[in-house]
Amino acid sequence: MVTLDSIFDVWYGVNMEVVNSEVVTVGGIPFVSRQSTNNGITCYVKPIDGISPNPAHTLSIAVSGTVLSTYYHDYEYYSGRDIYVARPKIALTKEEMLYYAFVIEANKYKYNYGRGANKTFRKIMIPAYEELPDYIHQYSADYQFEKSPIKPSSMSLNVNNWHWFRLGDYLSAIYKATAYNFIELQECLSSHRNSIPYITRKDTNNGCKGYVINEDFDQIEERNAITIGDTTSTIDYQDKNFICGDHIVVLRSPHFNKYTALFVVTLLKRERFRYNYGRAFLKDTIANTNLKLPAIQNPDDGTYIPDWQFMEDYIKSLPYSKNI
Repeated sequence: MVTLDSIFDVWYGVNMEVVNSEVVTVGGIPFVSRQSTNNGITCYVKPIDGISPNPAHTLSIAVSGTVLSTYYHDYEYYSGRDIYVARPKIALTKEEMLYYAFVIEANKYKYNYGRGANKTFRKIMIPAYEELPDYIHQYSADYQFEKSPIKPSSMSLNVNNWHWFRLGDYLSAIYKATAYNFIELQECLSSHRNSIPYITRKDTNNGCKGYVINEDFDQIEERNAITIGDTTSTIDYQDKNFICGDHIVVLRSPHFNKYTALFVVTLLKRERFRYNYGRAFLKDTIANTNLKLPAIQNPDDGTYIPDWQFMEDYIKSLPYSKNI
């Protein structure tokens, strides 16, 4: 084991604030803050004269707020308050950088909102390069993410032309999933020939706590569904058959595929701030949630309906969409 600053050069990032909405743009330079989701990206901004972005192939590390939220960036980016940048002193692949990000973030239990990491995080102990697991190096050699989109096209999001829709009007089903107790199940690797994902309210890994052996459960949930943890407002899309832990609400719609559902999931996650353990995101509340969506006008009566095709095409136009 070695200290973080033995492998990485670490410095304070750009320290920029987005207080002027005029700098926000679609398809601009990512702006990374201390948030714990979306790789830290809160918006995209125009290039700022006289301010160079942080370099690509670096880690961003939050030292206050959501302390030690750590993300890998293979692109240039601006960063906000209390974000440090870590660039490797040695040659590291993307997968090796992601592993180090995971290891650094695993130390966040030592800190909280009242105890930042400014003075101490550089001395966090991490594995030396020679100590990295073999599978990390093998993964780097065997698999590379495809950056190009499914549909190479430039699509913009003009929300001024969007309309509000009640989510429940476009669902075919919304219900509480059958709950299974994880400790009563047999855990296995995802590669096991009879494995099935176990979905919970956790906020990472698509809600998947792990894989268990499929023992012909009474209620296996079919793929192509959105899952919501009602007490945590954790929201994910499931593209495989799955079983659930407690407090999982399942949303189904004939309009969902993995592209349209991911579009909806992104917008639903923007509603999370309204809910917490004291105010759960329950079925009726979910159904009555209004989302502003791309829309097309019905020529027969002039009303508007969601433009599901646009949502699908937009997701397919994004970088890395071939990996979805």
